[in-house]
Amino acid sequence: MTINALCSKGAVELAAMIRDREVSSREVVDAHLERIAAINPTVNAVTTTLAVAARDAANAVDRALASGAQLGPLAGVPFTVKENIDLAGAATTWGLTAFAEQIASSDAPVVARLREAGAIPLARTNLPDWAFRWDVESSHAGRTLNPWNAERVPGGTSGGEAAALASGMTPLGLGNDLGGSLRVPAQMCGIATIRPSRGRVAHHAVTQPWPEPLSFQMTNCQGPMARRVVDLRVALDLISAPDARDPRWVPAPLALPKAKAPLRVAVLRDPAGGGIDPHVAAGIDRAADWLANAGYEVVEAEPPRILEVAQSWFDGIWADVGAMWPGMEPITGPGECGFVNACLDAGVFKPVDQSAQRAAWATIYQQASDWNLFFEDHPIVLSPVCCERPWLINDDHMRVAEIAHAMRMVVAVNILGLPGCAVPVGCDDGLPQGVQLIGARFSEERLLDAAQAIEDRAPAMTPIEPRR
Repeated sequence: MTINALCSKGAVELAAMIRDREVSSREVVDAHLERIAAINPTVNAVTTTLAVAARDAANAVDRALASGAQLGPLAGVPFTVKENIDLAGAATTWGLTAFAEQIASSDAPVVARLREAGAIPLARTNLPDWAFRWDVESSHAGRTLNPWNAERVPGGTSGGEAAALASGMTPLGLGNDLGGSLRVPAQMCGIATIRPSRGRVAHHAVTQPWPEPLSFQMTNCQGPMARRVVDLRVALDLISAPDARDPRWVPAPLALPKAKAPLRVAVLRDPAGGGIDPHVAAGIDRAADWLANAGYEVVEAEPPRILEVAQSWFDGIWADVGAMWPGMEPITGPGECGFVNACLDAGVFKPVDQSAQRAAWATIYQQASDWNLFFEDHPIVLSPVCCERPWLINDDHMRVAEIAHAMRMVVAVNILGLPGCAVPVGCDDGLPQGVQLIGARFSEERLLDAAQAIEDRAPAMTPIEPRR
């Protein structure tokens, strides 16, 4: 089988092929390493490969299968890891030269769970400094380009993962999402992801550069990225296991009772009347039609107080980031500093102090209650991810207020601790389109079912050959 044929397949499909001895794990790993060597110089999504260790692990899988051993559900399948997630023996750089030699002594829980399932770490992927920008420009590793259009951003902060998946360098990736960092790159690169509910997936880092502040604990989460929904489903099941290092983990089952009637989907074609790019709106229309075709009850409705909820994220985050920024800025690159300063100049981030932040959390509690009541009648919300198409490089220095406003359905999900699934729906004007499915906490299975219904009706879009 050719390199490109293997690199076009998903993680679950590759696992079955390896298990059935149609192809060896070593062949799969070698194919993806060769794809990285051929493609990565164009997009700069992968920062470093783990070729020797990956090949050794693949050989071990092949020997075990030959001996008749029963292995894990992803045995022999390579995966990639964003560079702010600990991978034992590799650097957790956070995109910074200052952390280039910060070698993790143990795996983060999500990495450990995939290894236990037999998956093989293949490479590390790029992110912006501190994982705090809706673009990917690392002062240590450089800029990642959108494989669909090199003049446009891949979305951040897990844009390295998304670009690697979209161009066939990996079948499965791990990223995280503080304010859209899984879903925005998925939309902008044409792949799928799910941001789990608060507490669903355990997290821990031995390389954490600071004690994790309150807003990060409440909004950030680890999640899988892939080209296919079935891969997200399997990976989420695996990484949702407990880990004693994270006391915030919640033992919530993934399985949900079967619905007695068609689920109602609330469609947001222009959230809070704030404006939406026609390119993005066309994707929403397409997904709504497909869900109706799949038997869902599709209605026009939107959750309450969207703009207020989104503002709660900006206020809550900056109360903590603002306190840390004086210590961060001296080792931060000009791209990230330019973004933060643009946010301050535009008033996107305001000097909210800690006492105001505590008051904000009381407001967020009521906002979450209001959304929960909405979910009782509308279990699924179909919305944009970002209300803009992928913007031009460095637009987030010049149009930061507009971009922040376009993220209103992204950050609302984070501040309320909700699950959000992004799935591609097609391509217009040479750029991918994606939509977001949102539900109540711990309703990931319901969102994945709807995402699968969309994927079943959508055209196959990736992997693609990067375009300059």
